[in-house]
Amino acid sequence: MLPPDPDGQSGEQTLGQFALVSYIPDPPAGFLDALRLELTPGCKPRAHVTILPPRPMTDEVQGAIRIIAEESRILTPFWVEIGDVNIFEESYVVYLEIVRGAQELCDVYRTVNRGPLCYRENFSYHPHITLAQGIPAEQAAAAAELARERWAKYRGPRRFLISSLCFVQHVAPSIWVDVATVPTGVEVGVIG
Repeated sequence: MLPPDPDGQSGEQTLGQFALVSYIPDPPAGFLDALRLELTPGCKPRAHVTILPPRPMTDEVQGAIRIIAEESRILTPFWVEIGDVNIFEESYVVYLEIVRGAQELCDVYRTVNRGPLCYRENFSYHPHITLAQGIPAEQAAAAAELARERWAKYRGPRRFLISSLCFVQHVAPSIWVDVATVPTGVEVGVIG
């Protein structure tokens, strides 16, 4: 499946790069995808939480997958609860805050950001769900306000279980593909 740009970077600058995400299930995923399309028409949404933002890698993909599998084995599935709409002032990204599960996401980030996956991001890791990115600064406030209106009317569940991690690669503009999906709390063998 094709997730949108995993948080923080868009366009061709991440082509060939890899990220680690956890997909959000329905029903919130369908609502979030529709909202993201409304805010940024033409994007290819697949609701997710980014755990490792896009990073360049060379020929160490199997080593990266091995680290993800090792750490996922000891990671207990955990609940994430979605909070309010906000804006990252530095990048004008409109996002939903994580109000439960943020510490666990930060712990996973710190645990897997090593070896071939180690990378220093432009911004400190802040767990969230991206709703709009790559929009002009002058449109961010209006996009956030529209997102707040839509989110206030949403009556479905505002929490979901993180029970798997997906390693993805940016292969073409706006197209990310799944490279490996690893369940949490389960020992998984890695070939290679």
